[in-house]
Amino acid sequence: MHPDYSAHAAFVSPARPRAEAWRLIAGLIMATVIYIGLLQALDACVMIVLGDDGYFDFRTMLETGNSPAGTLYLLGSFVCMAVAVSAVAHQLHGRSPLSLLGPPRLALRQGWRVLRVNALIFLAIWLLPPAEWSADLVPQRPFGDWVLLLPLALPALLIQTGTEELVFRGYVQQQLAARFKATAVWMLGPALLFGLLHYRPEAGANAWLFIGWAAAFSLAASDLTARAGTLGPAIALHFAANAWAILIYSQDETLSGLSLYHQPIDLADADTVTPLLLVDLGTLFVSWLAARLALRR
Repeated sequence: MHPDYSAHAAFVSPARPRAEAWRLIAGLIMATVIYIGLLQALDACVMIVLGDDGYFDFRTMLETGNSPAGTLYLLGSFVCMAVAVSAVAHQLHGRSPLSLLGPPRLALRQGWRVLRVNALIFLAIWLLPPAEWSADLVPQRPFGDWVLLLPLALPALLIQTGTEELVFRGYVQQQLAARFKATAVWMLGPALLFGLLHYRPEAGANAWLFIGWAAAFSLAASDLTARAGTLGPAIALHFAANAWAILIYSQDETLSGLSLYHQPIDLADADTVTPLLLVDLGTLFVSWLAARLALRR
């Protein structure tokens, strides 16, 4: 049975007046340039405030990635990307940045429904983990300290996940769907781009597994966006997945500063990585189905 993507037409309609392919390509280039420029400006401000010695310590903290301040900075810096894509939507395509989101109130209601069911799924995983899953977990910080960080960590995580959805499911998916009718184009295009941007060189031959997982996540998020007609469900799905991977237990050393637990793994070890990614794919599938049930679509 063909998916019910009737809501997608209204979601895409703001992009139709200026849907030329060259605008999308130019827009991605412009957004990248603006994003890099804003990051450099932010970095310069930090240097001025901290001074030479403080700035050196700050850069070291970011590179190690296991401090709360460093992780908060990395997540919060995604606001530069949000500003960049919003500027491109307004200046190059002549439309409101809010049109990337869809109707805000509807997006909020739909996102809340999806977030609730996904929170229950991850809570069940946390409370009923297989023994082999929990054996290698290393406590990252005391529970009380972790709770105190949540008022900062949750908004920072929302900035990161919301911005990525604005770019890939908002800007890229909308512009492709406004130009091309084929579902494969506007779903596979963002998936390919999203997957390639999750390339992990340190994973060696396993890098394609991470690309494939990210592409699969993108397809699920694109499907929910097309069914709902807003980014609310995709942001909620993304937020729940990243909250689990960044705030609860982290396998990524560069983003472990806010996690309650850390699971050190060798990304280049296929015997370790493959089973974990298969479990993640299964969790993604269940989360996607639960989101559809919450949306009744």
